[in-house]
Amino acid sequence: MKRLSVILLVLLLSASLFAGGESDSSQASSSDTVKIALIIENTIDDKGWCQAMHDGIVEAQKQLPGKIEYSYSEKMAVVDAGSIARQYVAEGYDLIIGHGAQYKNAILELAEEYPDVSFAFGTSSEIGPDNVFTYMPESEETGYLSGLIAGMMTKNNIVGLVGPVDGGDSARYNRGFVLGVQEVNPEAKILVAHTGSFSDFVRAGEVASSQIQNGADVLTGSSQQAIGALRATAESPTALWLGQDLAQLSTEEGMAKCVAASAYNYAAVIVDIVEKLEEGVKGGECIPMNFNNGGFVFEYNPNLESIVPEEVKAKVSEAIAAFESAPGVLSNWSSVDYNTL
Repeated sequence: MKRLSVILLVLLLSASLFAGGESDSSQASSSDTVKIALIIENTIDDKGWCQAMHDGIVEAQKQLPGKIEYSYSEKMAVVDAGSIARQYVAEGYDLIIGHGAQYKNAILELAEEYPDVSFAFGTSSEIGPDNVFTYMPESEETGYLSGLIAGMMTKNNIVGLVGPVDGGDSARYNRGFVLGVQEVNPEAKILVAHTGSFSDFVRAGEVASSQIQNGADVLTGSSQQAIGALRATAESPTALWLGQDLAQLSTEEGMAKCVAASAYNYAAVIVDIVEKLEEGVKGGECIPMNFNNGGFVFEYNPNLESIVPEEVKAKVSEAIAAFESAPGVLSNWSSVDYNTL
């Protein structure tokens, strides 16, 4: 009886450790299958950062049928990442992704502990150890598109930017937005504020509400916290929103207020990594994301596309064509200084 109790306890602990995780049982495991585990701080349906990666892996499964077996763990604090990752290692996973720069130290420690397993984290442009991939969305491109639309569609000549923290791909998106606004409307006032968090929906809503009260009539923002700013925008009778994830177009608030949205196509990253793993490359590379390599997508809201002037659409199309033709078009994004706005 005592032995049975111990066995039951072990099983219960294992089950609780993987709470929130899911496996795609439709992908049969074999020696040719790459087992991928995703660790995220929020949820796979957060209409932002975490959902984008989840959707990208699911899309990669479709592009590489039978190649990918996939599991995920949601709402994983940094302190819990190591434990869940070790469980995935024990289960024979080939690639473990800590989706967020906050997981960097945990991933690097795990990579040293398990040199035969590949790991990945992002966003980061640094080159990690031989068994660690990084990925960096060059999101100045998507921010620039939002800036073009905001600068041309604002009626008050005031636009708002609700950022999480001034770092990583969020910093690139924000500065690309400023460049886009200034390209088409150098006289427009750009209100920039950071919540200090990637997931504080409440604070993001408060910041957006303040910007709207100060005259901003077109707003944008990045990361999962942006959904709070979108909701605040929806409460305004006149303000409009520009999204950084296509999932925002399908929310109740987004259908009414989100004019257009860009999104990260993480399938491009996942397919690239899977192909590298099959070639024997286990890490030591940074995977970029941009329009040139299919890492970004852009769509208008079908419910609001009619209010977008044709000259705005033409300007956006021109910019996308330039981005698709070559990477690094907005190499000056880092020169944007908020203090001069």
